[in-house]
Amino acid sequence: MLVHETLERCADGFPEKTALVDRGRKYSYADLESHANRLARALMELGVTRGDRVALLLPNQVELAVGIFATLKAGGVFVPINHATKADKCSYILSNCNARVLISGGGLSKMAQNLVRALPSVLKLILVSPIGVELGSNELSYETVQSSYPDERPAKINIDLDLACLIYTSGSTGEPKGVMSDHSNVTFAAGSIIEYVGNVPDDVIINVLPMSFDYGLYQLLMAVQFGGTLILERGFNYPAKVLEHIQREKVTGFPGVPTIFSVLLQLDLSSYDLSSLRYLTNTAAALPPAHIAKLQKCLPRARLISMYGLTETKRTLYLPPPRLDAKPSSVGIAIPGTEVWIEGPEGERLPPGGVGELVVRGRHVMRGYWNDPEGSAKKFRPGPLPGER
Repeated sequence: MLVHETLERCADGFPEKTALVDRGRKYSYADLESHANRLARALMELGVTRGDRVALLLPNQVELAVGIFATLKAGGVFVPINHATKADKCSYILSNCNARVLISGGGLSKMAQNLVRALPSVLKLILVSPIGVELGSNELSYETVQSSYPDERPAKINIDLDLACLIYTSGSTGEPKGVMSDHSNVTFAAGSIIEYVGNVPDDVIINVLPMSFDYGLYQLLMAVQFGGTLILERGFNYPAKVLEHIQREKVTGFPGVPTIFSVLLQLDLSSYDLSSLRYLTNTAAALPPAHIAKLQKCLPRARLISMYGLTETKRTLYLPPPRLDAKPSSVGIAIPGTEVWIEGPEGERLPPGGVGELVVRGRHVMRGYWNDPEGSAKKFRPGPLPGER
């Protein structure tokens, strides 16, 4: 299945159901689908075709979600960039992936214009609610796109082996690397996580994590795959507001990282009705056992699912909630449909208790690093089957 087919399936099956909530405004699956179709047609008119990269420099907002699905509908590859990224790193990413279009806007409008005008490879710019700028000849406003283009669904031109996205690593030890994931990588990973989390169409997820971060991005991709509702937050700077939203919207799922849960536990949670929460998920680093115990005490109805992963595999391991008390520091077992083992220095599989390198096998493993065959070769090993990496 193609990633954008999950949206089309929801829009056809239950068009009026709420897909996204952004700053209190609700968008149905029909809204998300029609907005994405209009933007996809604009991208195609701007020259985006199969395999072209479209960069998205926006905070968590509905236009970012629309841009992701519109890029895929146009046959392209979406490249989310954290809206707090500095201009020099943005320039590197845009140049490295040879982006054909940049979608940005708001307070980032001027920086986006400067980036595009300095990079001849980026042909066009689409600005969402541009602030303090005049549009040039190669620039469109998102609002004009939505009022001027038809919302007919574009014809499909991809297969599931085509790239869906490039997610750039942080670049903390060198230049950022673009992790290549095809449509089948994405839909498999999302489906595997949905299976062990136990998501159902009635789930309402609140996302305080940036969608430039794969953990935040997959909250959108998963919600659309199982037909749930996603509440977009700009971040976790105002935790009391987030808790109010959880209470008001009857949120059932709260993905976080240790720093977020640490802040959460400093608040008086008894002041809010959080009884709707069915599960919490944690990744990026292990939660301290004391925080695990306190979360379980404060939110006894919510299952806590500890997870471990890399951008290169999306998700690798998870700890089933019944094992949490016995093994609070464990990174868990392989996610459904995948295989992991520990290898020694000669490539031999080690028995329990052995110390070595974690090897991951499954449909979620990336296609490689963008434009970096040497870096890709270092990460991939010969697989159990002839010719498998």
